[in-house]
Amino acid sequence: MKTEYIQALTTHARRGRLKNAFRYRVDYVLTPLPMQSPALLTQNRFNLWSLHDQNHGGERGNGQGENWFKEVLRHHGFPLDRAEILLLAQPKFLWFQFNPVSFWIALINGSPRAFVAEVNNTFGHRHCYFCAWDDFRPITYDMPMQAKKLMHVSPFQKVEGEYSFNFGLTDDAVNILISYRNGDEGVLATLAGKRQTATNGTLIQAAVARPMGGLRVLMLIYWQAFRLWRKKAPFLRKPPPPEDLISDGKKWREGQP
Repeated sequence: MKTEYIQALTTHARRGRLKNAFRYRVDYVLTPLPMQSPALLTQNRFNLWSLHDQNHGGERGNGQGENWFKEVLRHHGFPLDRAEILLLAQPKFLWFQFNPVSFWIALINGSPRAFVAEVNNTFGHRHCYFCAWDDFRPITYDMPMQAKKLMHVSPFQKVEGEYSFNFGLTDDAVNILISYRNGDEGVLATLAGKRQTATNGTLIQAAVARPMGGLRVLMLIYWQAFRLWRKKAPFLRKPPPPEDLISDGKKWREGQP
């Protein structure tokens, strides 16, 4: 499989007493590692766009790339000999990298059977949520998977409640819904876009249309935080990150049929 480019639309809608909603375009790549990619996108080497193992798979800034995800899969008894491993992430733009969430995906016969949502906050912390059914049957968009929220993401939300992941990956598109709920409060977040082979042309268009890459995303996050502060949303102190890097799906998964 060649590296694919996804011009995705992400939306966030805050639920509860205080409402806030926004949407914007983001640039993702979906790729096996090592990558088969055009000249302007490289692995572990500076470029206009790049992916670096140290930024994915394991501790933030000290990642091990695909090898880390394979170890996670082995720990859960996943049949690695039949698996295709993909990474869905926002690539680094020139010198700057930031991914609110990336996904490691394990496929068998073209359908996702396990994934890890690699969540990063703006305080330098990371927590990973492992998702798979016990028998590793296909994961489809219409069958959400639940996870207990364990890491501080927003200063306007407590480290309580649950995430629900609706994960859709077809031959043509990516469609992901992450729902966070804590009582009557919560957030709906989506990531959706069509899959297309990455080319130098699409990468240049992305750089022109949305310059700065992850830095632009980080600035948008701070802008939305300012809007919430202006609306007098309660500002919470930053708690320490969870001791464990990854939540074991066999412990926290709930509501499984």
